[in-house]
Amino acid sequence: MAAHLKKRVYEEFSRVVQIPHEEAPAKKLRLSKPSKSAALHIDLCKATNSTDALQYLLQFARKPVEVESVEGVIRILLEHYYKETDNSVRLKIASLLGLLSKTNGFSPDCVVDDVINTLGNEKSHQVLAQLLDTLLVVGTQLPESPAVRPRLVEVACKLLSDTYFGVRNKCLQLLGCLGMVDTPLRQLPFRDVQSIISNYFSDQDPRVRTAALKAMLQLHERGLKIHQIIYEQACRLLSDDYEQVRSAAVQIVWVLSQLYPESIVPIPSSNEEIRLVDDAFGKISHMVSDGSWMVRVQAAKTLGSMLQVSPHFLEQTLDKKLMSDLRRKRTAHERAKELFASGEFSSGRKWADDAPKEKLDTNTVNLIASGACGAFVHGLEDEMFEVRIAAVEALCQLARSSPSFAEKCLDFLVDMFNDEIEEVRLQSIHVLREISTHITLREDQLDTVLAVLEDSSRDIREALHELLCYTNVSTKECIQLALLDLLKNLNKYPTDRNSVWKCLKFLGSRHPTLVLPLVPELLSTHPYFDTPEPDMDDPAYIAVLVLVFNAAKSCPTMPALFSDHTFRHYAYLRDSLSHLVPPLRLPGRKQVYSLDSVDPGCGSGSVESAKLFLQQSLNRVSTIQNLETPGAQDLLNFTIRDLQRLGELQTELAGAADFCATYLRCQLLLMKALQEKLWNMAVPLCLKQNVTATAAAQQILEETYKLEFLYSGLESRQVATIHHVRLQAKALQLILTARTRPGSCEKFLQEIESFQRMFLTELPHLQDGFVDKLLELMPRLLSCKPVELVKILQSSLRQSGLLQLRLPEQIHRASATIIEPTGESDNPLRFTTGLVVALDIDATLEHVQEPQDKVKVQVLYPDGQSHVIHPKPADFRNPGPNRHRLITQVYLSHTAWTEPSQVEVRLLLAYSSSSSSPSSSIKSGWSDSIDGLPPAEAAVEGTIPFSKPVKVYIMPKPARR
Repeated sequence: MAAHLKKRVYEEFSRVVQIPHEEAPAKKLRLSKPSKSAALHIDLCKATNSTDALQYLLQFARKPVEVESVEGVIRILLEHYYKETDNSVRLKIASLLGLLSKTNGFSPDCVVDDVINTLGNEKSHQVLAQLLDTLLVVGTQLPESPAVRPRLVEVACKLLSDTYFGVRNKCLQLLGCLGMVDTPLRQLPFRDVQSIISNYFSDQDPRVRTAALKAMLQLHERGLKIHQIIYEQACRLLSDDYEQVRSAAVQIVWVLSQLYPESIVPIPSSNEEIRLVDDAFGKISHMVSDGSWMVRVQAAKTLGSMLQVSPHFLEQTLDKKLMSDLRRKRTAHERAKELFASGEFSSGRKWADDAPKEKLDTNTVNLIASGACGAFVHGLEDEMFEVRIAAVEALCQLARSSPSFAEKCLDFLVDMFNDEIEEVRLQSIHVLREISTHITLREDQLDTVLAVLEDSSRDIREALHELLCYTNVSTKECIQLALLDLLKNLNKYPTDRNSVWKCLKFLGSRHPTLVLPLVPELLSTHPYFDTPEPDMDDPAYIAVLVLVFNAAKSCPTMPALFSDHTFRHYAYLRDSLSHLVPPLRLPGRKQVYSLDSVDPGCGSGSVESAKLFLQQSLNRVSTIQNLETPGAQDLLNFTIRDLQRLGELQTELAGAADFCATYLRCQLLLMKALQEKLWNMAVPLCLKQNVTATAAAQQILEETYKLEFLYSGLESRQVATIHHVRLQAKALQLILTARTRPGSCEKFLQEIESFQRMFLTELPHLQDGFVDKLLELMPRLLSCKPVELVKILQSSLRQSGLLQLRLPEQIHRASATIIEPTGESDNPLRFTTGLVVALDIDATLEHVQEPQDKVKVQVLYPDGQSHVIHPKPADFRNPGPNRHRLITQVYLSHTAWTEPSQVEVRLLLAYSSSSSSPSSSIKSGWSDSIDGLPPAEAAVEGTIPFSKPVKVYIMPKPARR
């Protein structure tokens, strides 16, 4: 074998290195670059000892290998493997064989025979384990091969008796990845893979026991049904001495409980029987008290997914005492017989000597392990906060599927609001929010919940506000208590204003009948006397009005209790805070207050009609080629106006309407820049048009970057259309600047090739477009002079048609709203020159992908200076899908001013054009270079303002001397 390999290697080396006498133009480029196998052969031949060979192999491992060179490299490595006596070198060669087998495009089945042959002669256990790892890699690359898989399973079974734990581990991994459950093995006809793996559950080495359990889990993950017979073995491993074994055993027990939930299993040392899922639940509950905190975390998480368990077993996890339902009860006849046999009756001399005893005798059999009693109580009181979080999350999952259990675990979850770790408190609030539909808070529970409003963490307070939005309370005293505590919160933390108002909005709308008896007290009204009118600038008074007005929407008798100034305040708040104050029908008032007509944005019918209108608008624009230039421009103007208005009226389609309007605006700018009369003038007379066209081209480029990076949900065809418009703008720039910028023509041709490579599948949809015409003329463009190129571009631009924009299915525009600062204060922030002042920023972000990397804060000073601040990743919160919250501080500083002035604060969305290129992710891990490909478009980085600016007064004071 070695002689045969040596001969083939020599032929490969001679073919690559020797220069042929006859010219072969087709192979000239390839022969100028030696293959990897030849270079590796030369290096290994130069090695004088095993240390040098190992060093060459380590250097070789860092270099990429082409697909066509992999087979030659493997032959070189195997030849050196047979000659090498040092274990470390052979170990590295075995590792490289596995790494090379992963190369994309290489079929590793040719490696199997050689590696299996080396196994028989290998004496080192470590090298043997590494060779088995290589076979494991090959097996995962060829999982369905009928020739390879049985051979690898046979090799694994043969080497399972090895004394080294690493070899047994790799053999078990091979069986788990490639074995079949119901297929008998050829060398062991009466046994299957599952029985062989289960034999190693009792191996003397804990690492092998863990590998056996994981191999069984691997069979399950591959979709093979494991047998119930191993349940008893897995349960015994729950008490193993090693935590890795216990952790894997918990997973196996859970898998079996999901596969055979209704199977009946006996209880040890009794005649009782129980459902398997209940028995597994009790055993995993017992693991919540395990000595290893990692096992406790896993057990707690696993309990949350066991939704088929019986209710009385579920409730037992909340009580440390064993419930009578979970004991085997003796009949009255058995109890009377025992009493008669004992011959003892109550004498009456000793107090309560005949009272029932809690102590159980040896005949009493528990249906659940005593250690499993109060499993969640133990988990919630655990010393490790990771276990407490896992227990809280498991309670949430079980409570969502069982309303009765949700009521019973409510007190435990409320108690977790007082945990010392903020993360646990926050998770408890989120969990209670998720099960709020099943529960109603009592006054004592609400008191504990509201105590959290004193917390210094803003995240905790806002999470609690969100919880109160969706919580049901039982009495009007609860409403009063919640309102008073929220007003205290508002007074202590004024920045919570919007969150508190939103909380009271939902609290009022959910409990109108409880708010009704409190209205006279809340509004300070009197049946006979006029009361002073409250201050409308007071946030606390606005909070009370938000509560009352939202309750009045579902309670028609409430407006009769309002005073005259309350109606005026309603009109004011309805205009200024329309998102918090609902439309009401107020008796005896003008129709201006009667706003309960259906909003035009509501209803599925209006959405469908709006979609139809949007599609009709795009279809109408597609006929623009048949119109003269003035008519075409008017049509585009009217369509853009309609789409903008549609986005304002129909929020569901705002993203799609804005996207289409921006695209049409680019086409309108391009049309204006290419007006035929001005382009036919002499060059000196065209200077004014040159300035206009240059500005239009630049604006189109900026709009295309907005289209690409400001909108999410774009499909490949829309991205191709955006790049098409961008190429048109760059062609316009090239026409205007070709004489002044040498090399711009070559760069533009490279961008056309890059476009063709990136959007090859979308080219059929771009027919009759600008790029389609250029690709037809590409051979001529590559050989023509710049002047001729400019003429071709000019004619192509004016002759190319408007591409039909396909309506996106789901498209959203990234937006940001700055909540703080409001920009309403006239009191300037004063600070000393040379020092800084901190400005709190609170903003909500909608439909922003990866805001930690893209969102920046810009501060624009009156003198034109601009500072851009990149917030820390910890400043971003994710309260819901496609929503983020930015809470950060920016530091302002400037030289001395004579009077206060305003600075503008806005949010920017950073982008890089290279990040959206499809070609950036197709490079193979072993590819050496991409010399044959044309260079891609140069990366363009920039920022897009996507929030309204907020103006803040500041006043830098001169320093005192």
